[in-house]
Amino acid sequence: MTTSAVLPALPHIYDTVPVLRSFDEKRAREFYVDWLGFNVDWEHRFEPKLPLYMQLSRHGLTLHLSEHHGDACPGAAVFIRMRRLVAFHADITSRPYDFYRPAIERLPWGLDQMSITDPFGNSLRFTEEVPEPLAA
Repeated sequence: MTTSAVLPALPHIYDTVPVLRSFDEKRAREFYVDWLGFNVDWEHRFEPKLPLYMQLSRHGLTLHLSEHHGDACPGAAVFIRMRRLVAFHADITSRPYDFYRPAIERLPWGLDQMSITDPFGNSLRFTEEVPEPLAA
C-alpha cells in the first residue's frame, strides 16, 4: 500500500475585474453601453447626486466604472484576451461613434490588437492570438 501526501488546497482565482475611473455618467454610458455594447449589471450611489459606481459586462468581460476619487487613476490599460476580434470590431464599427474609428493591428509577437481609449483616458486593448506571428 502506498500513501500519498495530502497537498494543501491551493488558491483559485475566478475572475479579475478592473476598476476604471470615469468622470461623466452620460459619456460613460454613450461609450461603454451605446457604442461598445456592454450591459449595465448594477449601479450604486450612496445618495442621489453622489458619485456613481457601476458594473458593466459583455461576453465574459466584466468592468467596474467608478466616479469615486481614489478608486482608480485615469490612464489605466486593460489587456483583454478574446476570440473573434474581427466580429467584435465589425459589431462596434456598425454603430458610428463620433470620437473613434478603431482598427485591428497585427503585432509581431503573435497578436491582433484593437486599442481603444475611453473618454477618461483608460486604454482597452482587445487582443486575439493569431496562428502565424510576423517574421522577425
